[in-house]
Amino acid sequence: MDVHVIDHPLAQSRLTAMRDARTDSSTFRAALHELTTMLVYEAARTFPVEKYPVQTPVTGTEGTRLANPPLLVPVLRAGLGMADAALGLLPESSMGFVGLARDEETYEPRAYMESLPRDLSGLPVLVLDPMLATGGSLEHCCRLLADRGCTDITVLCVLAAPVGIERLKQSGLPLRLVTASIDEGLNDQMFIVPGLGDAGDRQFGGMPRF
Repeated sequence: MDVHVIDHPLAQSRLTAMRDARTDSSTFRAALHELTTMLVYEAARTFPVEKYPVQTPVTGTEGTRLANPPLLVPVLRAGLGMADAALGLLPESSMGFVGLARDEETYEPRAYMESLPRDLSGLPVLVLDPMLATGGSLEHCCRLLADRGCTDITVLCVLAAPVGIERLKQSGLPLRLVTASIDEGLNDQMFIVPGLGDAGDRQFGGMPRF
C-alpha cells in the first residue's frame, strides 16, 4: 500500500489549528475544509485525464479533463466535514455514504447505514475520514467497496496511527493512503496521540471525552 504524507507548511498550519483544544467548532470545520482541499489535490495527481478541444477567445486549442471522476465516500459522521471540500474540487463526482460507529467496549466498527452503487467495477473511489486510528472502520468501509468490484481505493485522512496503517496494509485491499500526519500511536481508549480528539465531536459539538 502506497502511503503519501503531505509535508507542506499550509497543510501543517491547518492541522495545528485542528489539534489545538482551544479551537472552536467553526474554526475546526474551516481548517478541515481547507486541509481536505489539499489532500484531494495531492491524491488527484495520478488521476488519468482525457483531451478534448476548446475554443479560447484567441484560437482553438486542446484541454484536459478527468477521464473517470471518482466516487466520493465520506465515512459518517466525521467524514461529512470533508465532503463539501472534495466535491468542490471534483464537481463531476457523485457521492456515496457509509455510516459507522465505534463500539466503545471492543473499539471495533458497527455499521448502521450504507448508500453505495451496487457495481463499482472500473470506478475509482476516494474515501473521506479524518482519522485512521485502529483501522477497523476504514477496513470495513474499504471491504464494502471491494466487494462491489472496486479495485482503486484512495483513503484520505487528516491523521493516521501506525497500527491503523499496518492493518490496512495487511488487509490485502487495493488501497493507497494520503494523510497530513502519521502520529505516534494510540492511547488506552484507542484515540490517536497526540491527535486532535474526536473529529466528529470537534466539528459538530458533543460532550468532551478528555
